Amino acid sequence: MQFHHHGYVSGDPRIKPAAGVGINRPEELPEEVDVLIVGSGPAGMLAAAQLAQFPDITTRIVERRDGRLEIGQADGIQARSVETFQAFGFAERIIAEAYRITEMAFWRPDTENPKNIVRGGRAVDDEHGISEFPHLIVNQARVLDYFAEVARNSPTRLTPDYGWDFQTLELTEEGDYPVKVTLVRSAGEDAGTEKIVHAKYVIGCDGARSKVRTAIGATMAGDKANHAWGVMDVVASTDFPDIRLKCAIQSHDGGSILHIPREGGHLFRMYVDLGEVAEDDNGAVRQTSIEQIIAHANQILTPYTLDVRNVAWHSVYEVGHRLTDRFDDVLLEDIGTRNPRVFITGDACHTHSAKAGQGMNVSMQDGFNIAWKLAHVLEGRSPESLLSTYSAERQVVAKNLIDFDKTWSTMMAKKPEEFENPSDLEDFYVRTAEFPAGFMTEYTPSLITGEASHQELASGYTVGKRFKSAMASRVCDTNPMQLGHHATADGRWRIYVFADAAAPGTGSKVDELGSWLETATDSPLAAMPEGLDEDAWFDVKVIYQQPHENIDINAVPSVFKPLVGPFKLTDYEKVYGVVPGADIFETRGISRDGAIVVVRPDQYVANVLPLDATAELGAFFAGIHTGARV
Repeated sequence: MQFHHHGYVSGDPRIKPAAGVGINRPEELPEEVDVLIVGSGPAGMLAAAQLAQFPDITTRIVERRDGRLEIGQADGIQARSVETFQAFGFAERIIAEAYRITEMAFWRPDTENPKNIVRGGRAVDDEHGISEFPHLIVNQARVLDYFAEVARNSPTRLTPDYGWDFQTLELTEEGDYPVKVTLVRSAGEDAGTEKIVHAKYVIGCDGARSKVRTAIGATMAGDKANHAWGVMDVVASTDFPDIRLKCAIQSHDGGSILHIPREGGHLFRMYVDLGEVAEDDNGAVRQTSIEQIIAHANQILTPYTLDVRNVAWHSVYEVGHRLTDRFDDVLLEDIGTRNPRVFITGDACHTHSAKAGQGMNVSMQDGFNIAWKLAHVLEGRSPESLLSTYSAERQVVAKNLIDFDKTWSTMMAKKPEEFENPSDLEDFYVRTAEFPAGFMTEYTPSLITGEASHQELASGYTVGKRFKSAMASRVCDTNPMQLGHHATADGRWRIYVFADAAAPGTGSKVDELGSWLETATDSPLAAMPEGLDEDAWFDVKVIYQQPHENIDINAVPSVFKPLVGPFKLTDYEKVYGVVPGADIFETRGISRDGAIVVVRPDQYVANVLPLDATAELGAFFAGIHTGARV
């Protein structure tokens, strides 16, 4: 964490000085805003936390509840999400309070006595080291709390506007704030009062029954729900030996359970199979009582018993897989003729079962994706056409999620005798580990993702997939660091320069690249307006092939040592060497000839280029940034 560059800081460095619209921020919801976020769920709160980092953007988030969420439905946190939490600065704290999944146990009917279940196998949750971060279980409400803290401590001092219910919106195409939004007060003495807010952009994060989706005429299509599950968060006394271990439990004739321990050491969640839903059920299965769910769980767990002592929350839901035709307000036939103004995220545009642990995680990535893009457009960094990439990118991700979840939920609902091999469920879990961990997203070439023409230079950094961190040694203080952990959710592009074998200051390709980045008119850095810190839009780092003690930091090109803050202090933390025994060039398949790895503000690899491909690098960013070039 860096601070003091604006002068001595004696308080909590996570609380940034108020700036821009955060100075004297009005308590009352204003009539004009840059971005109005509807709904304070995972996508909405992440989007708010990201947009809050931009001092001159007025963002407000409205929520029909009268206060924070107390009991969240979602609880599974992918390693990809924890990587995102790291960028927002709270990964370590949430890991400390969460339940960590390291193994999963698979229970099935005893071949000797099928009425009883026995443990049939175990699987390591991440045996291939997909991420340095763990798979966690923690209440959704706590995730929202952390994002709320980030937004509140940001320069804009963003806090949710509780007690406002979205009604409808209209695209007027008038003035600078063309989206006319109608809200109604849903809490407080003035409940029922109507308010009109004019916005430049709206993000709908208002759930499966989204009114924003309805307002833009987007339609959901998919499979009809036909299988019901009872879910309960409880504390209980039990002799089931794996009560503190994630389990898939299949019984002979009673259905199955997905069992998930929760944070705190005692709470756990069970998804209890309630069976097929009749065509003429008309929602009757949703009236299944908690007592019936507990009784059915005990039937499945035989010969073990479950004595529930307290119920924190329970519900009944039917598995359905649905996807909207688009994730913004541009009709399919109008794509390419205008830029979007309204976006939908999360359950508003994709719904599926909860058992794959995907909903909250994918929703947060929806929010991350659209938020930085809106910030860049509103600040004048990028053209409005950037916003069209949101629906194009995230709809494909949602479709892949639904396809995976159909397979997983179908397998969970199968009877043991329907499997060809007793270990089929366990094998599928291990074989597909990268998907539920959140790492199968791979964006295709677009305005912000290049062609993988030089992928062989960095085989471990697939263009379009997330940037996978690795160890490097920071030269200035000799600290071994996870390189990716130094990238925060600040809206900057990352340019990682992996050097060739030459040392700094020897006239190498890195030296030439550094000079070009700093002085050339077609360098991406030339697009930055005057008056900003030298690294305000781009975080440019260099990683040499030598260990830190063999690198002369004074010989490193100055572009990797930018001057920051009002005192123009040198930032020395962008120069790295290799860690002996954990050489990043080897662990991430970086060519010894060197490579440039460009990473988007949402942590996805945008391009891989040779060290001398300055023309290609300049051309790539020319279409992304609209800033005046010197």
